[in-house]
Amino acid sequence: MSNITYEYIKRNKDVQTYINYADAALMSIGYTEHSNAHVERAAAKAYMILNTLGYDERTCELAQIAAYMHDIGNVVNRVGHAQTGAVMAFRLLDRLGMPADEIARVVSAIGNHDEGAAAPVTPIAAALIIADKSDVRRSRVRGENGESFVPSSENLAKDIHDRVNYAVQSSELKFSDDKKSLVLSLEIDLNISSVMEYFEIFISRMNLCRTAAKSLGVNFEVIVNNSRIL
Repeated sequence: MSNITYEYIKRNKDVQTYINYADAALMSIGYTEHSNAHVERAAAKAYMILNTLGYDERTCELAQIAAYMHDIGNVVNRVGHAQTGAVMAFRLLDRLGMPADEIARVVSAIGNHDEGAAAPVTPIAAALIIADKSDVRRSRVRGENGESFVPSSENLAKDIHDRVNYAVQSSELKFSDDKKSLVLSLEIDLNISSVMEYFEIFISRMNLCRTAAKSLGVNFEVIVNNSRIL
C-alpha cells in the first residue's frame, strides 16, 4: 500500500489546478457546477457506500481518490472526459509513486463513470457511478460567469437541467436500515419542475445507478417527496 492518501490528493496543487480549470471549462459552456463541492461530495458518498458494505479501508480510500479526480478530463473536452480523465489520473498518480495495482483500480473507475460508456467494472467504479450521479442539488446551478444563480421564470425556462436541479430542495443518499438498498431521497419543488422532468433527463443515470448497486449486491431506490419512484 502506498502513502498516497485521499488527504494528500486533496492538497496536491496539480490535481487542484485541473479540477479548477475543468470546472471553468464546463461553466463556459453552461454546465452545472463541477468544482470542489461536487467532487468532495462524490468522494464522501463513494467512501460511505463501500465502507457500509464492509470493504477494507484502502479500497474505500481509493474510491475517495477516484471520486475526487473523476472529472479532471473535462479540462480537455466534455466529450470523452471519463477516458481522458483516466489517462490524466494515471500520469499524475504514477509520478506520485502510487503502486500500479492501486492506479489500475482508480483509473478503471474514472474511465467508467460517465453514462455514455459507463460500467460498474469494479466495486470502486460502482461506488463512483452512484456517488456521482446522485449529486443533484440546487447549489449546482449557477448564473452567467459563475455568479450566483438568481431564479426567474425566464432563466428557469431556458434550461431543463438548471430547472430540475434548482427544484431539488434537499437530497440525501443513504442505506436502508437493513442495508439491502441504497436510497436517494429527494424533495422537489413541484412549482419549479415536475417529477416527470426529473426523470426525463436523469432516467439513464438512475438506471445506471441501479446497475451499479446490483453489482454491489444491493438495490437502488429513488424516493421523491416521500413517494417511491424507482
